[in-house]
Amino acid sequence: MTTDMSLEPISLEQAARLALRCLDLTSLNDGDTAADIDALCERAIGAPERGHVAAVCVWPKFVAQARAALPKDIRVAAVANFPDGSLDLPRVLAEVDAIAQAGAQEVDVVLPYRALMKGQSTEVGEFLAEVRHATRPLTLKVIIESGELGSPARIAEATRQALMAGADFVKTSTGKSKVSATPEAAAAMLREIAGSGLGNAGFKASGGIRSVADARVYLQLAAEALGAGALTPQRLRFGASGLLGDIEAVLAGQDSAAVSAAY
Repeated sequence: MTTDMSLEPISLEQAARLALRCLDLTSLNDGDTAADIDALCERAIGAPERGHVAAVCVWPKFVAQARAALPKDIRVAAVANFPDGSLDLPRVLAEVDAIAQAGAQEVDVVLPYRALMKGQSTEVGEFLAEVRHATRPLTLKVIIESGELGSPARIAEATRQALMAGADFVKTSTGKSKVSATPEAAAAMLREIAGSGLGNAGFKASGGIRSVADARVYLQLAAEALGAGALTPQRLRFGASGLLGDIEAVLAGQDSAAVSAAY
């Protein structure tokens, strides 16, 4: 945990700009169509004066489409083992291979959190190690599903498991559970990242983050735990579908709540 007392509060406009460049603009709806992904990519690119997002995150079947639609400096991520977090290694390895072959640069894999809760820590560790080996050189984000794990001790254990396996990012949630990202879970995860000695490990908050005010809470937590220098796409991400509308509204000086409601 950083002890830098010179950190200043992040303004809403600063938060909007930081959240934009750290945003994984996401569409993981069961009914997603090719037209939906085209629209997602158009929003991801944005206007030159606004800047663009870090990545788009889609189902594996849409990776090739997204990669073809986006400039090289916007990365494509896809999910594997999602959202159930099965301990089925052959399944996740097949999904990872398909994602890589389709041209993605990043993969978000669900840690088998139910197995961890049953005490299968060794099995989970072995699973994650195999996944890390299979995903190289892709960026690996491990979703711990913090809302299901519940207790800070379990959240910390899952975070350690992911970091020990070599995850590039540890991510709060699939966005499919009743409880998604919370500041309390984020703080527990960030403490583990800060104490791991891994200077390049990152944090991703995902699920239920719809406003710049929401994002600012996580930006402040990340700055306090990892230092202000960690507020970059290499160390911090937000997984969201509706956040971009509020970012655009804040940057345009508009009524952000009204714009966000449209998305």
